[in-house]
Amino acid sequence: MKTEKTYQAKPGETARDWFIVDLDGVVLGRAATQIATMLRGKHKPVYTPHADTGDFIVAINASKVKLTGNKESAKTYYWHSEFPGGLKSMNAAEMREKKPEEIIRLAVKGMIPKGPLGTQQLKKLKVYATTEHPHAAQNPKPISL
Repeated sequence: MKTEKTYQAKPGETARDWFIVDLDGVVLGRAATQIATMLRGKHKPVYTPHADTGDFIVAINASKVKLTGNKESAKTYYWHSEFPGGLKSMNAAEMREKKPEEIIRLAVKGMIPKGPLGTQQLKKLKVYATTEHPHAAQNPKPISL
């Protein structure tokens, strides 16, 4: 009886591609799930949960991402300055004006595993508010969400 062994990807053994995603008019949550899947490498046959097998993602037009319902005014982002009374907050409309890249990054961050592996995977996400980005030399392949 012949037994087949399960393939386990080793760190540094996986080929990484570059993809570009245009977020103009795309719903935030749906885009974030697909971006998180590609950052983790779950779309590849060599996916291994304990290794980083994902690709690089360049997300452009982050300022034009779509929020459904009344999330533009109701969704609130919180952070703390670590001083007493230092809880800060900002709703999605204010966040879109000041830091539109953070809306995408935080949505994807919530869908990535916590810990060192998740931190490493999140570093492969490059988000830009407009169509201008410095990654043209990597020849990112366009994907539609």
